[in-house]
Amino acid sequence: MCKKVFIAATGQNCGKTTVSVSLMHLARKKYGRVGFIKPIGPKCTEFNGITMDKDAALMARIYGLDDEARFMSPVVLTKHCTRRFLDGEIPADVPVQQIAEACRELEARNDFLIIEGAGHGGVGSVIGLNNARVAKMLNAPVLMVSGGGIGNVIDAVQMNLALYEREQADVRLLMVNKLFPEKRESSLAYINKAFAGTPIRAMGAFDYSPVLANPTLQNISRLLKEPLNGDSEGRHRIVNHIQLGAASSQRVIDGLKDSTLLVTTSSRDELIVTVSSLYHIPEYKEMIAGLIVSGFAQMSPITKKILDDSNIPYIRFHDTTANAFMALNYHVSKISAEDEEKLSHIMSQAETDIDFDAIDALL
Repeated sequence: MCKKVFIAATGQNCGKTTVSVSLMHLARKKYGRVGFIKPIGPKCTEFNGITMDKDAALMARIYGLDDEARFMSPVVLTKHCTRRFLDGEIPADVPVQQIAEACRELEARNDFLIIEGAGHGGVGSVIGLNNARVAKMLNAPVLMVSGGGIGNVIDAVQMNLALYEREQADVRLLMVNKLFPEKRESSLAYINKAFAGTPIRAMGAFDYSPVLANPTLQNISRLLKEPLNGDSEGRHRIVNHIQLGAASSQRVIDGLKDSTLLVTTSSRDELIVTVSSLYHIPEYKEMIAGLIVSGFAQMSPITKKILDDSNIPYIRFHDTTANAFMALNYHVSKISAEDEEKLSHIMSQAETDIDFDAIDALL
């Protein structure tokens, strides 16, 4: 019989996909065959000619699940799909059947199945299948992921629990993510105290880590929809700090921190030339992750040549510096299959931070 777990979350950006990646890694050490399904996919992409949810495609790429890809994302909410459902063009029982059939197929193929929900408990309600209802329909015990803290964790879990209790879904475990290492034990102790007398047990997931929280240059290139120029090997470099190059060149250089992405306008010739030249010096290369050159004005030919010859990673953003800076500061980094450093970190940390045997026992 295939053992199942439904990965839920209190909201977006809690680290649900990171937890799914880590559980897949740990489960594969214990079980011969481990599968993955995201029943409802609100964000789609193409994988081997199949339209599927981005997280399902991510898992297929990381773990080589090509043979099962066609079952891993049974319902994808493509453009106008919700309107078609509400207009009655898609019968209400169609997504139910698609999810049930895909899950049965994966259960037959695997010993352990990870079922990942989408966003908070209510996502999917527009087609009559919120996360709680899907978990109940698939008869899968629920592991709920939350962000760090104490009070906000308890509040968010209680708000989501109301829906899971209404659907009679079996919530057994809360995994608290993005914990501060020095507060990890005390935070978990208080959260478990808050849920004393309930079937829910709180466990720790990952401690807060800049490696996981911060974007790579490739992530930023995708965000800004502009190519990354210069050193192609730097595309996976993690950006720890973002600095606006508005002050004098000397003050900007003095303010550099570890792995800084510098945002400056195309008219700042002296700053672009200075940073490009410093990129060749090892101690500065550690501090300079790359450049975003923004603005509508063209760079001078000599500045452009120095920039290109330096091989410093840079993105030419044809919009205002303010828009570039705002986009970067509001951006939430998501894992991609190419983020080798992040994936390696997740898998190694999972082996020390997450007690898979205890999770398995609760299922």
